[in-house]
Amino acid sequence: MKKNFPLQAEGKHPDRVLEAVKHDIRKYFKRERNRDVPKGVDFWDFDCKVGLSADTAQVVRVSGVIEAVDAAAKTGATSVYVEILSKHGIRVLKAQVQEGEEG
Repeated sequence: MKKNFPLQAEGKHPDRVLEAVKHDIRKYFKRERNRDVPKGVDFWDFDCKVGLSADTAQVVRVSGVIEAVDAAAKTGATSVYVEILSKHGIRVLKAQVQEGEEG
């Protein structure tokens, strides 16, 4: 999803518009996570960018997308650009330290 969300709509309270934007983002994450994963893939991962425009968008973590949209709204911006691209995620197990090895 590459979309420029308006944060101000005539006749609507800005807080309600912001809540609608956040709802659309959460709905997209849920829809993508519910898709069947291909063989050899553990989960769906996402590359996310948020900014005032496509040129100024900064890379953010999945958990920070909503906070970044909130921050953009607090600056008084009229719109916010959100880019979320799904990709294959493969679990990486952390190296386990065996007993007797301290280091």
